[in-house]
Order: sequence, then C-alpha cells, then structure tokens
Amino acid sequence: MAAISKTGVMGLFRDADGAAGAVDQLNQSGFDHTDYEVLTGAPYPEDSFGEGKISHRLYAFPFIGAACGFAVGLLLTAGTQISWPMVTGGKPLLSVPPMIIIMYEGTMLGAILFTVIGIIWESRLPISTKKLYDPRISEGWIGVVVHNPIDRLGEAERTMRDAGAEEIVVDSPGVSGRNKVGWIEE
Repeated sequence: MAAISKTGVMGLFRDADGAAGAVDQLNQSGFDHTDYEVLTGAPYPEDSFGEGKISHRLYAFPFIGAACGFAVGLLLTAGTQISWPMVTGGKPLLSVPPMIIIMYEGTMLGAILFTVIGIIWESRLPISTKKLYDPRISEGWIGVVVHNPIDRLGEAERTMRDAGAEEIVVDSPGVSGRNKVGWIEE
C-alpha cells in the first residue's frame, strides 16, 4: 500500500467571523477537527471558532507525581532506618513523625515535577514537525490551516475560497511556486 503524501492549505482571514465560517464549512465538507487548526496572534478563548475542544489529561500528572513522591519518601525514610538500625533505648525502629516531614516534601516535589512534565507533554513540546505559517498572522490576520492528504487538496482550497479567504496559501510536494509562503520549523 502506497503512503499518501501530505499537503498544507492555509486560508488567511482578516476577521474572526470569516475564520469561524471557514471552520464551519470545513466541518460540513467532511473534514475532521483533527485535520485543521486555527492560527492567530490574539488570545481567543478555546472553541471560539467552532474548531472543537482539545481534550487533555493534565489533571492526572500531579496525582501520579504525588503518589510517586510519597512512595519515594516512604522508601527513603523507612529504608534508611531499617538499613542502619540505631538502638534508641526501647523506642520503635521506625520513627513516624520525622518520616512524615520527608514524605510530605517528597509528595510535593513529585507533584510539582510531574506537573511541569505534564505541561510540556500536553503542549506537545518540542514540536519536531514543520508547520505552514504566514507572517501576517502576527499582524492580526487569522489563518486556518488544513493538513490533509493531497487527494483532497482541491476540496480544501474550494472550501477556503467559499468561506471568503483573502488569500490561499498552498504547499505540497507536487505543487511548486503556487502561493507558497513556506514552512517554518518549530
């Protein structure tokens, strides 16, 4: 089975209403919400353009980190006291009050470290793929980028034009010099 090559089509819009209309038309044309993304230099709220919410599992990372930190703190304190027992005049070998301090610190450290790792993971950083970009997006324009197989290139372009895109930017392996702004590496 031959691999399908990918292409990028970006429609540039001057306002948010045009970009939202393009997203609606892409959904009606059969494109999945994972096939396109909205690029903007302004901080619009999530799902402003109707592109669908992205699910994440960031909430699980602190809990996993806290459990790991607690376990490491428990093993560290209990393991140290059992490995090098000290005769303390009939007192128990494992002294719980000092262990609680170390376990608390381990729990907090684990939660914080796993939260940072979770933020990096859920942000998909570092991005090793190339993305289609136009510098006008930083100046207030809104770009709707469709990443799709090359066999739907015409349909994606037509949908962007019907939605009222000011300009269509296309980049694909088989298309050279056709409104090609370029890819930037992130």
